Amino acid sequence: MSKDLTSSALDRQNILNNPYALAEIEKAAGIQGIPFEGKTVLLKEQVADFFEVTPRTIDNYIEKNSEELRQNGYEVLKGKRLNSFKEAIKQLLVNETDFVNIAKTPQLGIFDFRAFLNLAMLVSESERARLLRQAVLDIVIDVINQRTGGGTKYINQRDEDFLQSAFSEENYRKQFTDALKDCVAMGNFKYAVYTDKIYVSIFREKAKEYRKVLNLEAKECVRSTFYSEVLDLIAAYECGFADLLQQEFQAKGHKLSPAEVDGLFKKFEAQSHWKPFIEKARNKMASRDLAFRDALHQQLHDYLTPLQRDEFERFIGERSKDLEQRLEDAKDAMKRLKERQ
Repeated sequence: MSKDLTSSALDRQNILNNPYALAEIEKAAGIQGIPFEGKTVLLKEQVADFFEVTPRTIDNYIEKNSEELRQNGYEVLKGKRLNSFKEAIKQLLVNETDFVNIAKTPQLGIFDFRAFLNLAMLVSESERARLLRQAVLDIVIDVINQRTGGGTKYINQRDEDFLQSAFSEENYRKQFTDALKDCVAMGNFKYAVYTDKIYVSIFREKAKEYRKVLNLEAKECVRSTFYSEVLDLIAAYECGFADLLQQEFQAKGHKLSPAEVDGLFKKFEAQSHWKPFIEKARNKMASRDLAFRDALHQQLHDYLTPLQRDEFERFIGERSKDLEQRLEDAKDAMKRLKERQ
């Protein structure tokens, strides 16, 4: 999917919140700045020189995007911290006239690398900024692929919660299909029909539509790509609706017609307690799939938010593992438990 970083605050923030990509981008950019408080910072004039624009142009971007830039590391130094910064500059033997007489200024704006990169994703009139944006997008893809072993289709399985959610959902799935078999007067296509009803209720897509968004092959299992929060909510739907079908079947003494089941499901999904769980599942699916899989769920566009740093840690950081490793860990844990008995 083509990304225009100059116009998409969401895409910019997903990059800036990804510590693994950020580290590789900083290495590749090779920006020379001023050491200060354990990191490298740049002045407005240095940033303007790099992007081959005027300092006034940088001022305009700061004014228009002040909140975003401050959130991502731009700050204005005053008082003691400004004095400390001036001392840091003196130690570099920098000619103060090159920096608009820093010694006399009562306040001074500085960019750390994150803020500098944020600005690079905003400045539309700079060819250097455009080339950097191109490199950034390539690096982000490379970092994610490298840390996931070459692909992101099953990045959901790297989450430490996935295995438990998958096993749990499988059990509730059996309860759901048994209830459909025993309580609903309908052919075998009822399993697909009511599975789709659950999917549409939770994330507004039938299985076929979801497959298209993620470009899944016919042999690939849809549920193998769901995040743990989505699996947990599907399991809750399956468990709850299976119980409702059983109750209605016993009350009426005969198998339920499709119309009766549809009416039950409509009331079931309208219960207010589902709302916070559905909103969370939609947010996780939409936001993670866009950031990790470059897949956009159009029906969930309103639920998109930038991923936070802990989300990157969860799926591509040290806490993440591929499914085979988690299965091996689970087997080892069960073996140790058995040996204690």
